[in-house]
Amino acid sequence: MLAKPDGGRLREGPQWAYEYKLDGYRVAMRIAADGTTVLTSRNGLDLTAEFAELTGVLRGRTAVLDGEVVVYNESGQIDFGLLQQRRGRFQKHRTARRDDPFTDVPVRFLVFDLLQLDDELLLGRRYEERRRLLTSLPMPDPFHVAVVPSFSAVELAAERLTPQRLLERVAAEGHEGLVAKRLDSPYIPGKRPDFWCKHPLVQTREVIVCGWRPGQSGFTGTVGGLLLGAHDPATGELVYIGDVGTGFTRQERDLLRDRLQPLERRSHPFATTPPREDVVRARWVDPVLVGEVRFRQFSRGEGGRLRHTAWRGLRADREPGEVTAPEPGRPQPAPLPTTRTDDHPAPPEVTNRVTVKAGGRTLALSNLDKPLYPDGTAKSEVIAYYTRIAPFLLPHLRDRPVTFVRFPDGVHGQKFFQKNVDASAPSWLPAVPLRGGGSRRGSDEIVRYPLIHELAGLVWAANLAALELHVPQWTVTGGTRNLPDRLVFDLDPGPGTTVVDCCRVAERLHDVLAGDGLTPVATTSGSKGLQVYAGIDAPAAQSPSAYAKAVAVAFERETPDLVTSTMAKVRREGKVFIDWSQNNPAKTTITPYSLRGRDEPTVATPVTWDEVRQCRRPEQLTFTADDVLDRVAEVGDLFAPIEQRRAPLAG
Repeated sequence: MLAKPDGGRLREGPQWAYEYKLDGYRVAMRIAADGTTVLTSRNGLDLTAEFAELTGVLRGRTAVLDGEVVVYNESGQIDFGLLQQRRGRFQKHRTARRDDPFTDVPVRFLVFDLLQLDDELLLGRRYEERRRLLTSLPMPDPFHVAVVPSFSAVELAAERLTPQRLLERVAAEGHEGLVAKRLDSPYIPGKRPDFWCKHPLVQTREVIVCGWRPGQSGFTGTVGGLLLGAHDPATGELVYIGDVGTGFTRQERDLLRDRLQPLERRSHPFATTPPREDVVRARWVDPVLVGEVRFRQFSRGEGGRLRHTAWRGLRADREPGEVTAPEPGRPQPAPLPTTRTDDHPAPPEVTNRVTVKAGGRTLALSNLDKPLYPDGTAKSEVIAYYTRIAPFLLPHLRDRPVTFVRFPDGVHGQKFFQKNVDASAPSWLPAVPLRGGGSRRGSDEIVRYPLIHELAGLVWAANLAALELHVPQWTVTGGTRNLPDRLVFDLDPGPGTTVVDCCRVAERLHDVLAGDGLTPVATTSGSKGLQVYAGIDAPAAQSPSAYAKAVAVAFERETPDLVTSTMAKVRREGKVFIDWSQNNPAKTTITPYSLRGRDEPTVATPVTWDEVRQCRRPEQLTFTADDVLDRVAEVGDLFAPIEQRRAPLAG
């Protein structure tokens, strides 16, 4: 029996119970009276040999148990990626015809239903009756087999909890979400009725692998991305639903290449030819492999596409015929009902504040489910991004006064700049008073800028919906401005040009800066343009501006049809504007790894010079928050040379 998506509305009422949504392989465990055990997947694969340590755990009763096999990571969280890696190692173990037991990664079987006990088939019994029988069974080895907790409405109320509060606890513990199950529901094999409703915290989808793109740059010789399909739920036809290029380890890319090459075919397998621009360099394969992706949204229209995808792994326990395309859009959480009856009082009021720990500090966060981007990216996801990127971002914020660009009503609402630390800021947040930080030219106003030195500071800022973090090219020590330690060229594409044109200018800048003994680093702006930085030792505060202006003017003189060094917008048509003025001590620039307040949660992203040289389409240098987290896991901090390799600035 399968759980039906709840459309973003967690079911509530006295007739419902709640279980953790698990992230593993769905498995039926069939046990004979002598302890002989057979494990099968949802699509009938025999997994007994693969999970041999789960056999023989229960004896004395004939039973059929329904549950999931899971693997835990070092933090005690269920980790589907580790389960996938274990499966890959098991396949190698079996291929090598090794006889020794395969105990590479411990697995555990988490049971949530009992389908048969002794000679009685229990499918027609109520869920609550099956659960009562299940929990009465002795589980002598909890390290291998355990029962998933279930929480009835009465039990939640006794603990002063609501379903929403339980969901918050589940999120904090790192689980995937909740499954709500009606107490009176029978078990209907192979069906997806309204009796079980799943409420995922992260959307995942099974997909059919229909093709792949060879990797480029650092991924040459392996898989760069996969082209995905699914069956139209109305017609049954195989349709193209997008691609995925992130979430792979290098080992997974190589294993996929080896699996896909024998399956190659000359033409695509879809009922309708996909758009040409979507399938450039595609190599098609027979649609026989099923995988799983995370995604944020399924776009509307006839050509629906999965958006913001990340790979989770192959699903050997699924058949291609089971995979259907999702419903368009992105489910939004609906408010829980607060009605009451005489028999069932309303649950305690749910406040919209959550207390969390961040690096040892305690913070109160609010409105976590509030969408800040049109694709539905909520404040909670913004906070999660800044939490995970913190080890790479914080070194580049150290001792730099930060200007926030806040979007309290989302990126399509009113935005405002905030420099001053107001009275609501936590007492532990460091701030530096600097003169001349007012908005008026020549202002002598003193502004108390925040300094973000730790994770808690980032989380606090993200809770303010401070999506963008801007910093100057200098640091402060003891309340005093230091000389600039960064040089920056901000390349802004004018009308009729794109970041591709910026890349051609950046290549020339690279050669000039390297010729002057500097180490240039490129980063996207997270919007339309590109920036080129270098770490410097400046002889005076105005030296970087003078140097950058001289370079920009020289570029304009050499190629006046391609480059302008003049800020006037009427001069930018068909040209790249080299904004040298960002080096003015009064100016700030978006910091690398900061989000941008655009239609999508794009990020100012450091890139390699190979990526700059090979860029031929704007989307090649467009990175979302999920993309960046995958990138830093793969390549580390590409902006680090700015702090590590400073050189004197030429006069």
